Amino acid sequence: MEDMHQHGGDGGAPAVLPVLLILSILLAAAGCYLLAAHRARRRNPARGRHGWRSVSFVGGLCLLATALRPPLSSAAHSDFRAHMAQHMLIGMYAPMALVLAAPVTLMLRTLPAARARTLSALLHSAPARVLAHPAVALVLSTGSLGVLYFTPLYDATMGHPLGHRLMQAHFLASGCLFAHAIAGPDPAPARPGVRTRLVYLGVAIAAHALIAQAMYGGFFVDVHAPVEQVRQGAEIMYYGGDIAELLLAGALVATWRPERRAGTVPRPGRPGATATAGH
Repeated sequence: MEDMHQHGGDGGAPAVLPVLLILSILLAAAGCYLLAAHRARRRNPARGRHGWRSVSFVGGLCLLATALRPPLSSAAHSDFRAHMAQHMLIGMYAPMALVLAAPVTLMLRTLPAARARTLSALLHSAPARVLAHPAVALVLSTGSLGVLYFTPLYDATMGHPLGHRLMQAHFLASGCLFAHAIAGPDPAPARPGVRTRLVYLGVAIAAHALIAQAMYGGFFVDVHAPVEQVRQGAEIMYYGGDIAELLLAGALVATWRPERRAGTVPRPGRPGATATAGH
């Protein structure tokens, strides 16, 4: 009962206000995206805007809302299984849906020219190039899980509301970064080719599986929770992570555009086709 009162589980005002704030932010984000998509279609009807991207963005926000509001958000404080389900939604499924909606491309199409150039310059900056590399995104997303669950960090963050929020923010930011680095449709200068990104995704899948198996077996794990909860949480991580990463692999393969070899005869009727490789 003391834990429920501390985290607002009694249904009082302290529990309601954060939920209302989160839902308001998510609704505002959905409204901004849909308004920008409408403006993009109106500004250039010929190019249009794939409706499924709007569905993807709103779907990602709905997944965040599910993770950040009761009953899941309340249970995550006292049940490791609920925490892991919340982690999957915030750190893997919602980021993939948000990234596949190509929000940066939408911003570049709808912002005033001067601001669009500023954003483009930011995307081409050295820090952005480093963050957009799959190796960096892999360390920040999958690599940080070992630090979280194999050290006292998990219990320390769960013991403080601010620490818990910062952990959730890290899950979301690192998840978006990894999804963007692997299969994001938005511009990413100096991003490796599809084959290289598939290798990084394979490393992420293997690392995710090893961490989950170590947790299930009780090796190195430093989580103060009942053993059965930790094992079931590890199963959620193992199978839920596999599904999310397979979906991400499918999104990546869908972007594959193999280069034609030199001397290949172009198909008739393709305007601008040449026999030069890579064009």
